Amino acid sequence: MIKVFYDGKCGMCSREIRHYMKISPRETFIWRDIANEPQHLKEINVSQSYALKRLHVIDQDGKIQVGVDAFIAIWSKIPRWRLLAFLCAMPGIKFTLSVLYNKFADWKFARSTHCQMAVQKL
Repeated sequence: MIKVFYDGKCGMCSREIRHYMKISPRETFIWRDIANEPQHLKEINVSQSYALKRLHVIDQDGKIQVGVDAFIAIWSKIPRWRLLAFLCAMPGIKFTLSVLYNKFADWKFARSTHCQMAVQKL
């Protein structure tokens, strides 16, 4: 099983995760809404503010994947998305996607009230 730690208070993030929930094979993922249930973060020893900034998963090997690597881990287990995972894992593509994802994630984080409240708790 792959554990996915996602921001359940972000509308865009929640829609995307709900889509994955609908199309993913049963018993492939455990979904953890860390915005509403931050206690799950003890499992990966990451602050809530950092986890809200980047998607995190624990893959089938028990390794923590973050950002684009987390998406690749998810997509590789969903039929019809495996090709996307393969393409996104290619070195030049993965590097470019990582840069773009990190810029977008930082922008989203800076503009999300609930993310900023998590930072203030530190």
